[in-house]
Amino acid sequence: MEYIWQDKKRTLFGLPLSFTKYSLTNERLFVESGFLNKTEDEVRLYRVMDLSLHISFWQRMFGVGTIDCESADKTLGNFQLVSIKNPRNVKETLSELVEKQRDR
Repeated sequence: MEYIWQDKKRTLFGLPLSFTKYSLTNERLFVESGFLNKTEDEVRLYRVMDLSLHISFWQRMFGVGTIDCESADKTLGNFQLVSIKNPRNVKETLSELVEKQRDR
C-alpha cells in the first residue's frame, strides 16, 4: 500500500509526541491511535462529506492546524485530524482525492 501522506498528531510546540498517526492513500484515510492497545480506523474517501480547517493562535505559532471531517462512515463518523503539519496542503490534497473517489 502506497501512502500519499502520513503524519502524527502534534502536541506541545508542534512536536510529534503522541500515539495518534494519520495515513492517506488514494482510496482511504487511516487513523491509528494507542500505545499498548492500538485502534485503527479507516474511512473510504467517498464517504467524506465535508472538510473544514481550524487553526488556533497557538497552532499558527507552531505551523500546525486541525482538519474537521464530516463523514457518512458508521464507525468513525465525524472526526478530526488534530494538530497536523501543513494543514492547508493536506486539506487540499484530501479534498481533491475525495472528489476523485466520488466521481468514480
